Amino acid sequence: MYKFISNFLVLVLFISLFSCQSNKEPFNEEEYVQSVQEWQIKRLESLKSENGWLNLVGLHWLKDGQNPFGSNEANNIIFPENAPGFIGNIILYKGNLSISINEDVEVFINDSLLKESDILTDAEKGTTKFKMGSFRWYIIKRGDRYGIRLKDLESPLIDQITKVPSFPIDSKWRLKAKFEKFDTPKEIAVPNVLGDTEYEKCYGLIKFKIGDEEHSLMPLGDGNKGFFVIFADETSAEETYGAGRFLSVDKPDEKGNTFVDFNKATNPPCAFTDYATCPLPPRENILSVKILAGEKVNEHFGHH
Repeated sequence: MYKFISNFLVLVLFISLFSCQSNKEPFNEEEYVQSVQEWQIKRLESLKSENGWLNLVGLHWLKDGQNPFGSNEANNIIFPENAPGFIGNIILYKGNLSISINEDVEVFINDSLLKESDILTDAEKGTTKFKMGSFRWYIIKRGDRYGIRLKDLESPLIDQITKVPSFPIDSKWRLKAKFEKFDTPKEIAVPNVLGDTEYEKCYGLIKFKIGDEEHSLMPLGDGNKGFFVIFADETSAEETYGAGRFLSVDKPDEKGNTFVDFNKATNPPCAFTDYATCPLPPRENILSVKILAGEKVNEHFGHH
């Protein structure tokens, strides 16, 4: 979960470079709208990239022992039909993972052509990456489960989604906010779509007003590189994705001032693919208001 959040924050930092607004300059509505439009273009590019979410084509949970895999139905784990029939075998034994590749198949393991290797999961530093033709995969660890996250760089979804539907950009949803630090960090329960719950540190509250009403969010991250927020609101499961949305919040200044920009609220990966394992909003982050800003859902995705 922490790796998911830190990766998200790196991505957020990259795309937010295109939209930074200095607090000292007078606010220009036209420039602001253009900056969000540029951010939306970068957002779509990131979704379509090799590290994006539109190329996911499989999530295969491993069982203890032998896990032969390939496109042939005799395997425990069945890859798409354009993959070789028998690729190799993944062995899971007491939380340790290793792989052997069949002689007639070429798989790059961390950019080297190997036939055998130990495997590090996405929960470990130096995650083992596999490459075969247009396929890419690695092992994810979720609770006590291990699974193959499989990507195909030629997935049809990459071309099918030409834009992410969004509410009209409106600067009224770029809200002044204040980060109020807790004396002691609190633990916040973050469930996920698999039914697991992880506990993450929350260092304070982000407070803001919509109209005359005050609202608050409990962010993840210590704020040194900004915050990551998982939230739901009264548009969830209606105009927007039912399992909530994600939002990045810029690092606050020394007085705790920042902005909550709901025009940059994004759909979680699960809105685009059945093969992601998304965190869900903590109960503290379910807002009793309609946030008519940010990404929406349409007929292509978001109705799993």
